[in-house]
Amino acid sequence: MLNYLSSLNPVLLALLAGIFTWACTAAGASLVFFFKNLNKKWGNIMLGFAAGVMLAASFWSLLAPAIEMSKDLGKFSFVPALVGFLLGGIFLRVIDRIIPHLHFGFPEQAKEGPKTSLRKSILLVLSITIHNIPEGAAVGVAFGAVITGDTETLITAIVLALGIGIQNFPEGAAVSIPLRGEGLSRRKSFWYGQLSAVVEPIFAVIGAVLVVFVTPILPFALAFAAGAMIFVIVEELIPESQVEGSTDLATAATMAGFAVMMVLDVALG
Repeated sequence: MLNYLSSLNPVLLALLAGIFTWACTAAGASLVFFFKNLNKKWGNIMLGFAAGVMLAASFWSLLAPAIEMSKDLGKFSFVPALVGFLLGGIFLRVIDRIIPHLHFGFPEQAKEGPKTSLRKSILLVLSITIHNIPEGAAVGVAFGAVITGDTETLITAIVLALGIGIQNFPEGAAVSIPLRGEGLSRRKSFWYGQLSAVVEPIFAVIGAVLVVFVTPILPFALAFAAGAMIFVIVEELIPESQVEGSTDLATAATMAGFAVMMVLDVALG
């Protein structure tokens, strides 16, 4: 199987992986057809778990490989990872400023970005959409790295896509079910829930194309995706998981998510 996958175009692999992570979100969003309300405690646990998975993926699947690829720089092997990491955070900060959005669990007056008359439900979806951009980019960059022909790199990319897919399932539910609570129909709640992850295959392809055609940027691109993901974790996921109590459970879920992703990456990679 690995030999067959290695023979495929990295951009195609990135697209397929992006579709997989989107499908996991859609599967989670479909739970809205069975549940009308999401207990806040479980919502916090889902967000905490997602934060843990992304945190582990940022290091094990992105930053560590970026540093390893730059080992010929000697004691300065951290430079590409550092530059890419900081640029990733800056990129997400800019996106945060130019796209209006509202984080789940926060009052409508706490919406961020430019002033807008968009409905609360749309602002909530935009918040998750912003969150999904670095996930898609991370998957794309990881599969773009397969151009190096290293089987271990392919395994790392597969594990990353699997980890993001795992955390996207509860995340899909954590988006669609609260939208149902906002008064949207089940069908619309599902539609918006899955729509928030459509950016993942798009940015997966963009990330892969950049790496394939400009291979020297690979360590910078891996770190860039990590920086963007860390920004989302600290700015969005962890604060949202700590709203309205259940902080201990949310924290435990974050550690569990980190442990799951670490085991997947180290054991399989």
